[in-house]
This record gives sequence, C-alpha cells and structure tokens, in this order.
Amino acid sequence: MSLHPPHPRVPLKYRVTRLVKNLFVRKRRSDRNTPLSLLIMQNPRAFDHTRLPTEIWHLVIREATFMTPDPLDTTNELSFLEATSLHLPAYYASMRFKVSLSLVSKRWNALAKPFLYEFIWISRALQAKALAHTLLLEFIDGAGSSGRFLRRLHIETPVLERCAPADLHTILEYSPQLTVYTDHQSVQRNRYDIPTDPRCRPERLLSLLAHPGSQLRRLSWTNYDDLPFQQRMSPLQQMRTMRLEYLELSSCSPNFHALFSDPASSAGSAGVVEMHVQLPALKSLKVSLDNGTFAALATWDMPALRNLSVVSADFSYTGPGFYQFLEAHGKSIRQLELGHSSSVVEEHYLTGPGRHASRGSFSLARLCPNVTELICSADAEWHWESPDWIAPHVLLPYHPRVELIAIRDIDTRIVDALGMGLPVEGDAPAFFPLLEQMSSLLRREAFPALKYVRDLSVESTKLRTHPPHPVVVKFWQRVLTQCQRHGVWLEDHDGVNITIRGLKRASLLSG
Repeated sequence: MSLHPPHPRVPLKYRVTRLVKNLFVRKRRSDRNTPLSLLIMQNPRAFDHTRLPTEIWHLVIREATFMTPDPLDTTNELSFLEATSLHLPAYYASMRFKVSLSLVSKRWNALAKPFLYEFIWISRALQAKALAHTLLLEFIDGAGSSGRFLRRLHIETPVLERCAPADLHTILEYSPQLTVYTDHQSVQRNRYDIPTDPRCRPERLLSLLAHPGSQLRRLSWTNYDDLPFQQRMSPLQQMRTMRLEYLELSSCSPNFHALFSDPASSAGSAGVVEMHVQLPALKSLKVSLDNGTFAALATWDMPALRNLSVVSADFSYTGPGFYQFLEAHGKSIRQLELGHSSSVVEEHYLTGPGRHASRGSFSLARLCPNVTELICSADAEWHWESPDWIAPHVLLPYHPRVELIAIRDIDTRIVDALGMGLPVEGDAPAFFPLLEQMSSLLRREAFPALKYVRDLSVESTKLRTHPPHPVVVKFWQRVLTQCQRHGVWLEDHDGVNITIRGLKRASLLSG
C-alpha cells in the first residue's frame, strides 16, 4: 500500500489527520472481503494511533514541523555559491506550531521537546538569558537538561541587544551535542574597567565547543578583543573532532591597529606563527580578519580544504600573512571568493615598505592554480595599468582554469545607476561602467576556460523580472548578447539560465 504525499500547499498540521483517515478508510473497505478468522487475528494496535510507538510519533512530528530550508542539513551549505539563508518569520511560525504541540498533554510535551530545542535562534539578549535560566533550573531539579536536544544555535541580534557572555557560557555548557554554532557579532564585549569573569574568556567559550566529544560540523566564530590570534583560538589545538566541515572567522575588535599588525611580533624564531591545528574534514573556510590571522592559518593542517572566502580589509591582502597562507593552501583551493576589490590594494602592495617590486611576484593564478570558480564583487574599479577593461579583482586579472565567475551586489550597482537619472530615449550612461565590467569578464586572453557568469543577487533577479524597468531589460539584453557571442552561459542566483525570451516576457509584463 503506497500513500501519495500531500500537495505542498496543504498546511502541515493537516498531514497527520489525512494520514490517519486514509489508513482507517482503507481498513474499512478491506474488511468487507476479509474472512472473519483473519479479522480476529489482526492486532488491534495496528490501527490505534494513540498506542503508536515513540519512534513513529517522532517521524510524524518531524514531518509536521519541517522547515524549508532545513536548518539541520549542512550538506548543501559548503559552497559559497549555494548558501541558503534562514528567515526569522519562518522560524517563529515553526516554533509557534511546536509550542502548540507541546501543550496538548504531558506525553505530547515529552514527544515535542526534542524538536522544540533542536534549533534555537536568539534574536534578543533576553532570549539568551531565558534559555540559560531554563537549562540551569533543569539541571538543579535533576530532570535532565533540554540542552542535550540542542543541535543548532544561531545568535543574531541588534547591536544594543547583544548576549551576555555568562549566559552564552551556561547555554554551551549544557549543550554537548551541538552540530552548528553561528555567532553574527552578537555577544557583548568585556569592559576594560571590569575584571573579566574567567568563565567568559573567549578561549573558555571556544573550549566548550571544541571538547573531545564534539559533533560540530559548522562553526562561525567572532573575536571581540585584541588578544593574539593563536591565544584566542588555542582550544582548537586540542580539538579532536573529525567532523568540522565549515569554519567562519571574523573580527569585531574595537581597535583598528589589528588590521595593520605584524605577525612577526608574535612569531617564533623562523618568523612564522606556529599553531598545531588539525582539521581533516574542513572543506570551506571564510575569513574576514587581519593579516596576522592569515600567517597563523598558514600553519594549520587542512588537507580537505576546497572553498575559500576572503572578505577582509584591503591592506590585509597585501601583507606577508596572506602570501604565506596561499603558499601553504593555495593549490588545494577550487572555489575562491575575494571581496573589496580596489586599486588601493595593489598600489599599497607595490609602494609599501618591504613589498615586492614587481607585479608578477604576487600572482593568484600561480598561488591558486586549480581554482575553477571565482566569486567577486560588483564594486571593481578601473586600474591605471589596464584602462581598457576592468578585472573582476585587482589581484586576479587573469586565470587559465576559471570556468565560472559569480558576482555579488549587482543589484546595488543597478539601483545606484537608476538613481542617477535616466534619459527619455537612447542609452543610459550610468550603466556604462557595469556593462564594461561584465564585458571584461568575457575576454578570452584573461579567462580562456570561462563557461558561466552568474549573478548571485536575489534582488537583482527581482529588478529583472518583477516588473523590470526598460533600461534594466536593455542592459541585461546587451550582457546576454555578448555572453552568447563568446559562448558563455549567463545565470541567475539559482543557476538558471537567463534567456532573451525570459527578458522579453518580463518586459511585456512591465508594459
């Protein structure tokens, strides 16, 4: 007997009712042709939903409370091209339904509790305090902490609503089974005029995540002070996890001198910061830190690293730490994202004290020879050495093996161009720089293996389809025509091809 799945528009809370009804209707229809002896031998528990095993109820509740995208599924979030974003309203709707299930009865409360605590999104400081208070009271009462059900902890709060480190310490202490931990600069800094609680030190909080039995797969960690990087991340040296696949490191320091720090000041006799960190399963690394951090990361053992995203201050690209990191790990990188493309980067690199004197001495094409996917920003600028075209990034003007170039924040450039005023007839000069940047990507002498150009902006897709301005449609038609001339596919943020027919259909809707 096979039951067809319900239509995706059917509300989730009706799935269980429909399933039970279908089972009983089929049973009554089959009873008419079934001998009495077989009916007597049937187990009455087979169709009694009140006596279903706990495992079946867990499957039913899992389907009824399923979120899209699945916050516990990390398999599709290792590539920076396919990163999915969670939405707070969807989380609130799911939590309201889970709370309703837990209030039915004591048994339903016990059945729904693992799903109620498996994913927690903290958006206010009071929520972190309430969660820490609940876990602490459960431990005191000896009832078993609900933190054992916590699998994903997402902390994203406004600036004035950051969580207290003491509350975060309590939450992590009673949540040993975390697989995803994300902190979007949402933890309070320690004040300099108040002695720091030893429990709230950054290395202590990190040690609660890097314990020997850690199941952590994704970690987004923010540093809030000016301590040396190797001291803040020292718990990772004792981390025995074989599962960590995604690591994001960012800085929220109140001082700016760290952006220009010299890693040699904290290095050993050889001038290299030594950190014995082994992450055998790490596939994706996102870094938005200072130059000294790159020097420390150069000594890490990351044999499975394939995806690298560097969203750093401009001058961090020019220091020796970034060069040391690429010398150590550049050959294994397949997907590379570079942000903050500016001509100031290379000028500082060429003219700064202690820098190399030639432009070819720092070649990303040589340091990262196996890159096939490049992600850049739409804020690229003209460079004085190549005034006839615009490179996707000033440090990567060419690469022989890049097959896909993805561009972020195109919507910002389009909105800025629309705000500069449009002519009644003819071309819009405000779109000329963006058009030249898109055309420069198609130069065969720069990227001979290029096959795909992708627009990663969701808002740009809306500007192109819902309903588009005629100037926007004309701009994308020109880009698409040039892509077709060079045999390159033009794609939207989902990887779907942009076609002339689709642009014409969208222009008809706008008319």
